[in-house]
Parts: sequence; C-alpha cells; structure tokens
Amino acid sequence: MSHYKLALVGFGNVGQALVRLLLEKQAELRRQYDITFSVTGIATGRHGVAIHPQGLDLESAIQLARAGESLEKLSALAPPSDTLDFIAQCGADVLFENSPVNYATGQPAIDHLHAALQNGMHAITANKGPVVHAYRMLSELAAAQGRKFYFESTVMDGAPIFSLFRVALPAARLIGFRGILNSTTNLILTRMEAGETFEQAVSYAQSIGIAETDPSGDIDGWDAAIKVCALATVLMDTPLKPAQVERTGIRQITLDDVSRARASGKRWKLLCSARREGDRVTAVVAPELVGPDSPFYAVEGTTSIVQFQTDVLGLLSLIEADPSPRTTAYGLLADFVNAVRS
Repeated sequence: MSHYKLALVGFGNVGQALVRLLLEKQAELRRQYDITFSVTGIATGRHGVAIHPQGLDLESAIQLARAGESLEKLSALAPPSDTLDFIAQCGADVLFENSPVNYATGQPAIDHLHAALQNGMHAITANKGPVVHAYRMLSELAAAQGRKFYFESTVMDGAPIFSLFRVALPAARLIGFRGILNSTTNLILTRMEAGETFEQAVSYAQSIGIAETDPSGDIDGWDAAIKVCALATVLMDTPLKPAQVERTGIRQITLDDVSRARASGKRWKLLCSARREGDRVTAVVAPELVGPDSPFYAVEGTTSIVQFQTDVLGLLSLIEADPSPRTTAYGLLADFVNAVRS
C-alpha cells in the first residue's frame, strides 16, 4: 500500500470538487490501486493557508471555504510567507495547481509547478497557462526529477485527450484538429437560438457559474485560443502562443444573425482549428456557420467536441457533454493516479 501526501494551490469550485471526489473514491483507490492519501496543505487566495503534516480535516476545510472563513484554524504550522514558501513547507508528494489562468504569461502558476518539481513532487494542473508558456521547461524538469508534469484538465475538462495520445496512440502523428473547445460561447449561441439576446445569454451563463464576472476571456476567444495553443504545443510538438492564433470572438454576433442562420438551416459555432503546414502550425479561432452535414451542428449548450486528423487513423472525435467542476476534478484525479502508478 502506497500513501501519498497531497497539497492544493487554489481551493475554488474545482479544488473543492477534487477534495470531494478524492473522498468519494477513497475506498476504490485503496482497493484497485493500493493508494491511500492525506491532504497536508491547502493554499487559497481568499481563505488563507492551512498546513498539517498528519493531514487536514477535509470536510471542515470545505465548510470553512464555503462559509467564507479562513482555513488557518485547521493549520498546525504558522502561515507561510507566500505560495512558494507554502509549497516548500507542505511536505507533499503531489501538488495540484489550480490558480487562475494567465493567458499572457502563465504566471504565477509556472513558478508554483516549478517549485513543486524542484521539491520532488509530481506537478498536476488544470491551468492552461503553464502548458502554453512553459511546457518544455516543466516537462524536462519533471523528467530530471523522476516526476510527472500532467495537465489533463486543461482542455475539455476531464476528457482524456493528452493521455490518449501519450498512452493509447503511440507513433500517431497529429496533422490537425478542429472543434468547439469553449463551452461558454457554445451555451450563449444555443440560448440565442432560443430567442435570448446576447446580453441575456451572457447573464445566464454567469448566473450558473459558467462565465466569469468579466466574460471577455470566453466571448473574445482567448480561452479557446489558449486551448488551441496547449493542444498544438503538446500534441503537435510546436510551441504556439495565443497572440499567434488568428482570433475572432462572438461579441459581434447578433440575435438577427442567429435567426437568419437558423432560417437557412445553419448554426453559428465558435470553431477552433490548427493544422500543420510544413514545419509550421497555423491556428484559427472564429465563428463559423455550420450545416447539418457538419459534426459540430448538433453540439449544443456546454458540450464540447474536438476532431483529430492523424496520419494513421483518419478522423477521431472526442465529445464531452455538460462539463462541471466535477469533470475537471476527475481529470486531476486521473492525472494523480497515472502519475504515481507510472
């Protein structure tokens, strides 16, 4: 039986869903994989920091965070000076890094993951920024340390995209991909088809927690662009930054545009694509009209889809319906199991 000490940076919806999933799967992890765990540290931006070498009371941690109270009352140690000090003190074997994404630089998540690897931890994240801005550096450091840098939840939540290519498709060369990777914009466009204005649809997405208070990252295509970059960087071995993606969001699509499209039997979708052209990869995020003959036509609400073209299998599609913090948390859990088993 192998026991692993876990630490979390970030304890919002995804971090709390991860803790609940770990507790739910505790017996299964023990029975199937001989894995037991304790969470020795949680660092948050708004609810303080807690470190306990013997393991934190996780139910209490969730209750405190939801009540807006500090986690520090659960801590056995004095508060660390900053997050890097937390990582050094928490004594974990695995770090889950779930701080907010920085599209432009990937910081401070890159520094968090770097510190985890330097301290001998497996580094697991749902944050797209480090994958786009520091994939090679973090992967090489992980290899040098005999640890893993995994990030399944960065694109399409828990759907097994990166592990699919890493494990199940050896020697398959990815030529290109195309899909709907931002669930928020797909939900907005779906609700506009039902008669809501753009503003009403955005407001609804915010009310259910799908869109941020400032939804520009979704509706202007930044989230979709950084996901394209993550896929190209890892699966096509071609580093790509969001500024290199030809990007147009859905802000200019009106209710009249949507109505005219439906009258002609078509639908607006924010499509993402990347394709290898010689030694280069070109990428585009833009709204497109699709008809019933398209695999993207029937993708509604918060469902996502990506279609891969490889040199050996032709077209291969993955679809994820109705993602949630729980599905993102599952990707983190799967990375944990895969990291320690390997």
